[in-house]
Amino acid sequence: MASRAGTVAQPQDLVDLTALLDAYYDVSPDLGDPGQRVAFGTSGHRGSSLKASFNEPHILAITQAIVEYRAGQGITGPLYLAKDTHALSEPAQNSALEVLAANGVNVLIDARHGYTPTPSLSHAILTHNNNSPAGAPQADGIVVTPSHNPPGDGGFKYNPPHGGPADSDATGWIANRANELLENGLRGVKRVPIAEALNAGTTGKFDFLSSYVDDLPSVLDLNAIREAGVRIGADPMGGASVDYWGEIGERHHLNLTVVNPTVDPQWAFMTLDWDEKIRMDCSSPAAMASLINRMSEGASFDIATGNDADADRHGIVTPFVDGQGGLMNPNHYLAVAIDYLYRHRTGWNPQSVIGKTLVSSSIIDRVAQSLGRKLVEVPVGFKWFVPGLLSGEGAFGGEESAGASFNKKDGSVWTTDKDGILLALLASEITAVTGKSPSQLYKGLTDQFGDPVYARIDAAATREQKAALAKLSSADVTATELAGETILAKLTEAPGNGAAIGGLKVVTENAWFAARPSGTEDVYKIYAESFKGAEHLKQVQAEAKALVDGVIS
Repeated sequence: MASRAGTVAQPQDLVDLTALLDAYYDVSPDLGDPGQRVAFGTSGHRGSSLKASFNEPHILAITQAIVEYRAGQGITGPLYLAKDTHALSEPAQNSALEVLAANGVNVLIDARHGYTPTPSLSHAILTHNNNSPAGAPQADGIVVTPSHNPPGDGGFKYNPPHGGPADSDATGWIANRANELLENGLRGVKRVPIAEALNAGTTGKFDFLSSYVDDLPSVLDLNAIREAGVRIGADPMGGASVDYWGEIGERHHLNLTVVNPTVDPQWAFMTLDWDEKIRMDCSSPAAMASLINRMSEGASFDIATGNDADADRHGIVTPFVDGQGGLMNPNHYLAVAIDYLYRHRTGWNPQSVIGKTLVSSSIIDRVAQSLGRKLVEVPVGFKWFVPGLLSGEGAFGGEESAGASFNKKDGSVWTTDKDGILLALLASEITAVTGKSPSQLYKGLTDQFGDPVYARIDAAATREQKAALAKLSSADVTATELAGETILAKLTEAPGNGAAIGGLKVVTENAWFAARPSGTEDVYKIYAESFKGAEHLKQVQAEAKALVDGVIS
């Protein structure tokens, strides 16, 4: 924890917006530098114009590649185009629209000229496709967002007709084609001026906000929240949910206060994250310090919530009562949400499974067992939950990084991307229906199943060592014990779907660890958990590092 973590940003912490925007238009990437090429991670292409990794040439090339990809896939319906509040998002949206219009793609942009959360884009795509007759042209979308990343970053993400994040086959094709276009000096990229693109016959408007907000009663028990008078404090954290929260309170007559309606592309009001950077991570106690302090000082909210810049993540802050309260660990809230939903959603498929990523807490495994539900454990990445959410066979999917979504009350799909607004509102429903805060309910789960200790650390690794870790097989691991317990499983593929995890997970009766290489730094990440306390967790972490180093060195 750095010395200024959790304190309000100072002038020296703020990005120079003029330099950032000038660089977007003026800087061209050096394609000999891998860091300046187009590369799609689990949530699209991200970078900064100041580092020559998110500049206009990138966006023009990526958009042209998406045009060609969707043509090759026979996707001919409208493309929904959305942006968040990052400074680079609007210029990137304009660049994309110039290419889309030049290629004759039917595009729908926000009718209010506002910001659009990622889940609202996913909801719009799915609503269009589900309401269209069989065989009708299918819609897809682009959302311009780097999620919770710092103010100097930009992001560009493609969601195909299933409404969720594109899979690696799609993003790999798009990235390769975009880099080809960049190498060819953007020859092959069609483009018209922004004024012409905005006035093109193929450019239309769509009310993302009303489509999403008015449909919320299909997925949440808002009547219970309203009748219980739950007092909600919602902090958009300067992000795309800013107008949504006010409308949710007004349209559904909830006792809801928008804690901070400020939109500032420098995020000067933010408290610094653990490394003294401005980062809109609503699962971070440092980044959420302002809201946590409000609650600790007696703010009159029964539930307070935060969202990141594109509102695909949730942060849940509960009142401080009897030693419980504050910002919930995302794993803890996932366990509570799962236990509540699978007991109260009677319209869901009785056989619907519970989806979690393999680095999420094992208390979820114990909750699933108590519910009599099958648990499906998948690799990191929300894309793995898309098929289950679409079919209703997996009515809930959640990640340890505070991302989740679940189906409507009748079991049909709501979103196939993470929905931080939905999970934040669920906390109020849980409070209204049970009369207890999610923190109090989690204490009940630990009384029943044990109280796990969970942490993530980074360990140094060379590029060669990271590559070796990503390609491990279970046979490479010869150890039989971990921290005094017999190893029950050595996994290099996710048990839920057999997909490669790009690393290793080792499981014992009361503990586990997972090691995965970082995609951006010379480290690998060790996620670990123990039901035997903090000292045992330290032992697990130390032995995990020794075990992994011994295998990849």
